[in-house]
Amino acid sequence: MRLMLQLIARLLAVVLLCLGAATLWATYDAYRSVDRATAASAQRVSQAMEALYWRELLLHRSRTAPQLLPVPEWRTFGTMKLISPGVCVQLLPKTEFERPLCGQSKGIGKPAPAWFATIVHGLLGDHAAVTRSISSRTTSAGTVTAIADPDAAIWLAWGHILDNIGIALLMAVAIALLASLAVAQTLAPARSIVVALQRMARGQYRTPLPPFRSMELAMIARAVGELGEQLAQATEQRAALTQRLLEIRDDERRALARELHDEFGQNLTSILAFANTIETASAADQDKNGIAQDARMISQATLRIMASVRDTLKRLRNPAAEELGLEAGVVNLVESWRSQHPARPTVQLDMQGDFADVRGPVAATAYRVAQECLTNALRHSAAREISLRIERRSGEEDALLICVEDDGGGDAASVAKSTGFGLTGMRERLAALGGTLSIAGARRGLSVAATIPIAA
Repeated sequence: MRLMLQLIARLLAVVLLCLGAATLWATYDAYRSVDRATAASAQRVSQAMEALYWRELLLHRSRTAPQLLPVPEWRTFGTMKLISPGVCVQLLPKTEFERPLCGQSKGIGKPAPAWFATIVHGLLGDHAAVTRSISSRTTSAGTVTAIADPDAAIWLAWGHILDNIGIALLMAVAIALLASLAVAQTLAPARSIVVALQRMARGQYRTPLPPFRSMELAMIARAVGELGEQLAQATEQRAALTQRLLEIRDDERRALARELHDEFGQNLTSILAFANTIETASAADQDKNGIAQDARMISQATLRIMASVRDTLKRLRNPAAEELGLEAGVVNLVESWRSQHPARPTVQLDMQGDFADVRGPVAATAYRVAQECLTNALRHSAAREISLRIERRSGEEDALLICVEDDGGGDAASVAKSTGFGLTGMRERLAALGGTLSIAGARRGLSVAATIPIAA
């Protein structure tokens, strides 16, 4: 899930939690407010009845105290105004058939569902009656008892809940909209950081980022910049080290080529001369025909070894691309391939662009990559046709593209994971020059593509 949606979902969860807490508090407060209204009603009515009691006592001195109250005058609109809605007041002692005087319950709230009433009664219990003495001077004046209507408290709580739910839903919608705008604006710079990381993944390590107002995003941008700088330095050091290792290896190959040519080649030449001498001396003597035949076999074996040494020397010495240039070196490579393997796959060469200034390590690396790809196509596949394309891409890219494609089948994934010396050597040479190597499937075989920047 996207970060913005997660933040909005969490905000809505907080709103719902607050709504639940507000609902519980509103229910509790509404339920207890009836108790407060009951106590207040009992207090007000008792004060009013105290004044009525003393007035009746002064007017009827000859009558006994129990006969003073209750009197019909207390059941008036003035008394009803003193009673809160949902509360009933009873005057004690009461006359026969006298009913409690109740406040107006209409308008308190909407009738609540039965399940809500059951839950509230189960959690908060019933309302207690409140009793107040009419006069603190005498207990014979009677008492006022106020009792809350249980349905009134439920209705009042339910009304508060409905009001809170409506307000909370409006708040949730408003918070979601405003939070979406705020979060989108806050996280907008993160896209720049993602783009920078994607460029770093493609090898563009030094990617500048714009300044951010947010301290957290600024810290992330600074960390990304430092990481890119470290990766760039590490890549440069690795390329320099790889280049140095390749130079050392080339020096060793040249030294080995000289040793093979000077020592091994001279000895083979001597062996061939001795074999020819023995064959010539034994040719006239019939008894020595066996020796002559052995001498010819030694000569043939020596010639084969010398041919193998010449091939090895060709691979060990500097490629022709360093001396003749890339175009001439590749043409020479393909012609040599065709002459040495006339019955093997046909090689189609396609060179596009200007290669006049392509020399040195770039030309040598391109030549070695082409040479290794042709060798692999011959050794490891049953290809009948091989296509070698070398393209000089000018402009901002300014790079060499070497692409070798064959029709010999093969699994591109397994080849890409191979750790053979050939692929490892190509990767090392390309890494030293900042190039890349990719292996993919072709229509009927494999396609190996290498890119070398000319700036290398």
